[in-house]
Amino acid sequence: MKDGSKIKVVFFGSPDIAVPSFERLINSGEFEVKALVTQPPKPSKRGRKITDSNIKKTALEAGIDVLEPFRLSKEPEIIEKLKSYKADFFVTFAFGQILSQEVLDIPKFHTVNLHASLLPKYRGANPICAALLSGDKETGITTMITVLELDAGDICLTEKITLDFDTDFIKLSDEISKKSPDLIVKTLKGLYDGSIKPCAQIASDATFTKKTKKEDKELCFINPKADVHNKVRAMCGVNTCHFVYNDKIVKVLKTGFCDDSACDNFGCGEVICVSKDGISVKCEDGAILIKNVKPEGKGEMPAYAWSLGSKIKTGDFIGIKKEDME
Repeated sequence: MKDGSKIKVVFFGSPDIAVPSFERLINSGEFEVKALVTQPPKPSKRGRKITDSNIKKTALEAGIDVLEPFRLSKEPEIIEKLKSYKADFFVTFAFGQILSQEVLDIPKFHTVNLHASLLPKYRGANPICAALLSGDKETGITTMITVLELDAGDICLTEKITLDFDTDFIKLSDEISKKSPDLIVKTLKGLYDGSIKPCAQIASDATFTKKTKKEDKELCFINPKADVHNKVRAMCGVNTCHFVYNDKIVKVLKTGFCDDSACDNFGCGEVICVSKDGISVKCEDGAILIKNVKPEGKGEMPAYAWSLGSKIKTGDFIGIKKEDME
């Protein structure tokens, strides 16, 4: 900064998507990161071992304090620790807990949140998935002033991201992760020197995301092919979609479109053909091509490779029982 002082920041974040932003602040000569606040480690799925997150490892390697509250609003000793840092800003990015007004009031300037949508669209915890499920052609990133109402604070800066029909959850998360550091740095510097004046959201334009339920992961080919494709790409890598075949769960990782001129004589969920390109399945308005799958108990593989072992063939039904069509 012009006066030689550094902007003091406490960073709140948990998953990998927040790591590049945290690293940028650590490595910038204009910021002093006082601490990381992150979710306590949880046992891993394999072996139930407790492993530190990548963001915690980054903090420890940099010699930065790490605070791991189970419920921050109920842990006064951690709140007092946060006050002791005399931070100019708190920065939150996919932290995973709601902050109380007491915590929001601690920093000298503001608590700034980075949200993975163009607010006020897709407020809530699942904006990346929501944009893909809706088949949006554009989404983005927003920095905002955090308030008690969910994602309703004044907007600081936004950056748009163009989506094509093959953008999936993993690809979009990666792009948001890479673009976020610049936006956070610009936001903090602008708020610090007064060059950014946050603007109120238009509340009437707000939409909200929903948590993914177990039944949401089931693929149903009664739906339009675009909806099936959007569901697969919105959930791949996290809440992966699946169908059941011969009492085994088959996760679907990638789909595409194919020639559906020969599908008029097939019912929804019926296999039209199997080829090296994948498995073509009838949907409400055409056909979807299943390209990559992960069968129960096995690794990711091309759908054609799975078809050889499963013996799936033209006329078989997936995602729907044949008797349900009668």
